[in-house]
Amino acid sequence: MSIVEMIERLGALVLDGIARLGTFSLFLISALFYAIMPPYKPRLLIRQISSIGAESLFLIVLIATFTGMVLGLQGYNALHRFGSDTALGTVVALILVRELGPVLAALMIAARAGSAMAAELGSMQATEQIDALTVMAINPIQYLVSPRVLAGVISFPLLTSIFDVIAIWGGYLVGVKLLGAPSGPYFNGIATNLSGHDIMTGLYKALVFGVVVMWVCCYKGYNAERMATGVSRATTQAVVLSSVLILAWDYFLTSILL
Repeated sequence: MSIVEMIERLGALVLDGIARLGTFSLFLISALFYAIMPPYKPRLLIRQISSIGAESLFLIVLIATFTGMVLGLQGYNALHRFGSDTALGTVVALILVRELGPVLAALMIAARAGSAMAAELGSMQATEQIDALTVMAINPIQYLVSPRVLAGVISFPLLTSIFDVIAIWGGYLVGVKLLGAPSGPYFNGIATNLSGHDIMTGLYKALVFGVVVMWVCCYKGYNAERMATGVSRATTQAVVLSSVLILAWDYFLTSILL
């Protein structure tokens, strides 16, 4: 292979990547644009909020409980060595509200609701239901994608807030009730040291994660290949890419909001 051919292939790969990124970005812009354009579909939005939010509630509560219990256990063992048991509540709350709460909640929702969403849209693409909507003069982006993106923006901060509260109580259960850390300083430390900026940082992250997860999962499902493995491949790619972008955006948002 000559140098010219290598440069040609490299250029083709770069151009293809730019084209894919442009399509990816225009997909989100279209979804956000049609979300504010009539006709409005409140029933579709409520249905998606139920699917993304309400049906993920049990999973969020379960994961939050064990996350808080682990933080209470590890935090107590670490702080007890330095005689700082009274700081347990502050440590648990700050870790949860700023980092673990938004990230773990987003990962769990992406695994449960995001995968289901990508599979659903992928099946609709494979069976030409999306083409049928276009034939019936129904905008498929406005009908299928925009309600899901809006539902994610609404549901992710709410589920993250629930995750934080449940996990803090899980840390209290293990750290205070089981291991014997002082009860009063646990919540007093949270009230004293947890600021509004810390809370809003976690909510901003949850908001961005909601957009990212819905964007990626809808895009992968909407553009699934019409073949035997198209739906499964789109679902796998949606979950993997969502998880990677959640962690990447967590770093960038932390560097900005810290």
